Amino acid sequence: MTAKVAIWDFDGTLGHRRRGTWAECLLEVLDTQQPGHGWAFPEMFEALATGFPWHAAQDPHPHLNEPDAWWDHITAVVAEALTRLGTAGPQAAAAATRAAYTDPAAWSLYPQALRVLDRLTAQGWQHVLLSNHVPELPTLLAALGIDNRFRAVINSAASGYEKPHPEAFRLAREAAGPARLVMIGDNPRADAAGARRAGIDAIWVRRNQHTDTPDLDAAAGILLTSTPTRDWRHPALHEVPPLEATAPGALPIR
Repeated sequence: MTAKVAIWDFDGTLGHRRRGTWAECLLEVLDTQQPGHGWAFPEMFEALATGFPWHAAQDPHPHLNEPDAWWDHITAVVAEALTRLGTAGPQAAAAATRAAYTDPAAWSLYPQALRVLDRLTAQGWQHVLLSNHVPELPTLLAALGIDNRFRAVINSAASGYEKPHPEAFRLAREAAGPARLVMIGDNPRADAAGARRAGIDAIWVRRNQHTDTPDLDAAAGILLTSTPTRDWRHPALHEVPPLEATAPGALPIR
């Protein structure tokens, strides 16, 4: 029997930072360091729209594979963005971002996540995690009680390859071994398109807004009922709408 391996994205698919990611995190830091600073999400989001490793996914970054080197780069990017905005104390705010972003208490799994992983495992599926994330991802996974669900975790901060770089998916394929592979993620470019270019079927758990919750039960249903694409040159794409805001298990990201 052919092995079956689901390749999962993490952030926005299985789990999330409850109050939002980089722009929101930096606003939290400024709220603490500079009460009444006056900055808001739209301008902070725009200021942080370049400079992170995944913004140039075509460029490998093995020189950032050590956690401190990775964070030195991010701290410089954040400080430069704050300087452009004209904020006071940009270096102090940038330096505080690491502790704020990687605080396990700030992260949660979506309510369906563990149940869906375990349901699929019971049906013979194994799981690989493929994420563009911070170096502390393994610590976050352990704190959330999900780390033992994966046969392998491939994190761009450690591998030096951001999705949708082909090498990221080659590493996932290598970790999975000979198997039927399906990628599940919320990003249409990094997850769905990247997987399909690598000859891997994809399930796009769509989120129209940052506040949407992915419907992992529906994704599991596709895994359990769909047949693998016979022609690897034309991998399948399944699209799953997000949960309705009033549905049980729907949680806001911020």
